Amino acid sequence: MNNFKKFIKKYFSHFVYFFQRLRYRIFIAMALSIIVGALDGLGLAMFLPLLQMVDGEGGDPEAMGSLRFLVDGMEFLNIPLVLSSVLVVMLIFFILKGIAKFFESFYNVILTRFFIKELRFENIDALTSYSFKAFVNSDVGHLQNTLSGEIGRVVGAYRAYFKVIQASVMVLVYIFLAFMANPQFAILVSIGGGLSNLAYQQIYKKTKENSNQLVKGNSGFQGQLIQIIAFFKYFKATGLAKIYGNKLKITAENIEAIQVKMGWYNTLLQATREPLVVGVVIGVILIQTTLMGQSLGLIILALLFFYRSLTFLMALQMQWNQFLNNSGSLENMTSFMIDLKSNSDHFGHVKIKCFQEELRLQDVNFGYGEDSKVLKDINLSISKNRSIAFVGESGSGKTTLINILSGLIPIDDGKFFIDKIDSMNIHIPSYQRRIGYITQEPVIFSDDIYNNVTFWADRSEENVSKFWKAVERAAIANFIKELPQKDRTLLGNNGILVSGGQKQRISIARELYKDIDILIMDEATSALDSETEQAIQENVDALKGKYTILIVAHRLATIKNMDRVILLKNGRIVGDGSFNELKSSSEEFDKMVNLQEI
Repeated sequence: MNNFKKFIKKYFSHFVYFFQRLRYRIFIAMALSIIVGALDGLGLAMFLPLLQMVDGEGGDPEAMGSLRFLVDGMEFLNIPLVLSSVLVVMLIFFILKGIAKFFESFYNVILTRFFIKELRFENIDALTSYSFKAFVNSDVGHLQNTLSGEIGRVVGAYRAYFKVIQASVMVLVYIFLAFMANPQFAILVSIGGGLSNLAYQQIYKKTKENSNQLVKGNSGFQGQLIQIIAFFKYFKATGLAKIYGNKLKITAENIEAIQVKMGWYNTLLQATREPLVVGVVIGVILIQTTLMGQSLGLIILALLFFYRSLTFLMALQMQWNQFLNNSGSLENMTSFMIDLKSNSDHFGHVKIKCFQEELRLQDVNFGYGEDSKVLKDINLSISKNRSIAFVGESGSGKTTLINILSGLIPIDDGKFFIDKIDSMNIHIPSYQRRIGYITQEPVIFSDDIYNNVTFWADRSEENVSKFWKAVERAAIANFIKELPQKDRTLLGNNGILVSGGQKQRISIARELYKDIDILIMDEATSALDSETEQAIQENVDALKGKYTILIVAHRLATIKNMDRVILLKNGRIVGDGSFNELKSSSEEFDKMVNLQEI
């Protein structure tokens, strides 16, 4: 059994990919295709021999080969072999085929939508479980392209692959019926068709290579597109927008060149497939009539079935090439999901309902790569409702330390205790839900103020009251009340319609709305003017004693009222105390204060 599974995974890897997401539903769809093909074939089988017999032209029932059971069945049911009864039987077969075709087509619609939903859900689950450490080292363009553009191409691969399965089923059904009517003819045409298909192997190979190149090109283009949007102000201010735009154009031209190559192969396949297959059928007819001395009458019914199978064989070849056009995206999505899942977060089972005592780091070391350590021998204890500031030159490890304390990244070695519980045993998301996090670039959604603060909570009386309390504590309630639309005011893309200080206050209000225990501010005021910074700092000072406040700051004036200041250098803690204590005990900190003229 294991050997069989290995065989399937090795030679039918694409089928395994779709089966893992659709399961038994694939076989239902295949069964419906078989029923449609069988009913169509049986209806066709009634045409030639039976009409010949009832027209009195001396049709030979034996010309139906093993399909003679249709005539026998009519005789058994006492159905007279007259024109009207034969036509009624034919009509019944095709009506049943139409009903089966309806169920087959509609089931395929349902199956496609189910596959798209499963694929999107799988991506969402994998992305939301992706570890922050892996995300930091990832290619953002590749992530963006795979999660957006590649979805459509994978769905295209699914549709083409499923049509290949359907066409294969129909080809096999008609070949089976042709074999029942004329075994020799069926075998010869099957061999010829198989050999003709070898002529397209080089086309399939080139198509697949171009598909893989297209994936790389699209990922690169997405990465460049993200950068021009992210740094649009810089490009415009420095006159570099057109120059960078030319770089985007070159990438776009390369992508289109690959598309043209793929179109050329598709066109070649489309133009040559019918003449080639018809040539095989004509060759077999000549062999049977001239070399084997078989009468044309014995070939006609099998030829009728092969004419039907020819249509589906051409569709099979075309859809297979279409599948190969998108196969690079399918392989990319497969490796992408493997990467996401192999780098997913792993948590313990102990859930944190609220932060009660302290956070403690014991002999902690951490590095983003194998060779470099960002943090070294960190020992630190933070008591509940204390305010702590982290300072130091760029690259000293301040933000990385905050990322560890917030549960964003696991430590390489040492211990991290939350209320005396090892973080390895804690369900980190439950702990993180007790954290408010504000960064230098505040997170503002393209929505109204209420949804930005409440994270799309229902507008119940309780939630609205909670909203106003949060914005009051963030000192932005008066501003909201003066707006024409008040809390329903739209903020625009990334909060473009409000100032930097207002965005920060809205971000603070969102964190306070969440009923948190720990408030983290990572360079949250460094991009603001002095007046706005001072106003927000006063808001934060008012929260002292109510929350555990962790602040990363470059501007030392903003941390004068903190309970403790932690000084880091080269990934190590080199100073710890109140602002004044550290100023007296640390020459380095004193120099930093003097340079900023505090």
